[in-house]
Amino acid sequence: MDFLYTIIRFFVTGGAFMYPILLVFAVGVAIAIERYITLTLVTHKNQTVWDKVQPMLAEGDFDKARDMTAGDKSTISQVLHMGLALQGTVRRREDIEIAMEESMMEIVPRLEKRTPYVALASSIATLLGLLGTIMGLIQAFTAVANANPAEKADLLSASISVAMNTTAFGLMVAIPLLVTHAVLTSKTGDIVDSLEMATVKVLNVFSKRAKRLAEA
Repeated sequence: MDFLYTIIRFFVTGGAFMYPILLVFAVGVAIAIERYITLTLVTHKNQTVWDKVQPMLAEGDFDKARDMTAGDKSTISQVLHMGLALQGTVRRREDIEIAMEESMMEIVPRLEKRTPYVALASSIATLLGLLGTIMGLIQAFTAVANANPAEKADLLSASISVAMNTTAFGLMVAIPLLVTHAVLTSKTGDIVDSLEMATVKVLNVFSKRAKRLAEA
């Protein structure tokens, strides 16, 4: 109970800038949760599809793999289907690779969507904290200017302590959001890397199949 009271007192004495910092924190957390859930689901779906498609590709059953990826909405299915749709009709590996890279260029921005706003919220929280402290110090020095000389030191120290609350709260909000942004960026990078790996493996399968047909 004392801890909760301390937090409430800390927030209330911080002044008006504590509320916009809290709002920024709420928005940043909402975006971070949505992005984390979305990227986790994308990772799971991609892995599930790849586990099913890889044996088909190894066996050379491209028609079955093509039908499966055509009816699936996962990001890896979109990339693989672009290559599978051209397999057999386009001889050059480069043409299939370009088509799959084009599909990647459409997918990556969707994976990165809204993630930069988490870092932006972290920066805004820090700046709001500093701005609140500066405004608090200005008010403190203005109030102390006309105070009794014997009370100036006590009033100034108390006012500075309250003004620093906004900087402390801003940093308390900014640091977790910044760490969360790094986690989300890492998850997005892992997904992109897995898509690129799948693309290379599929292209290698196509090349080996074309080479065997040419030698037959």
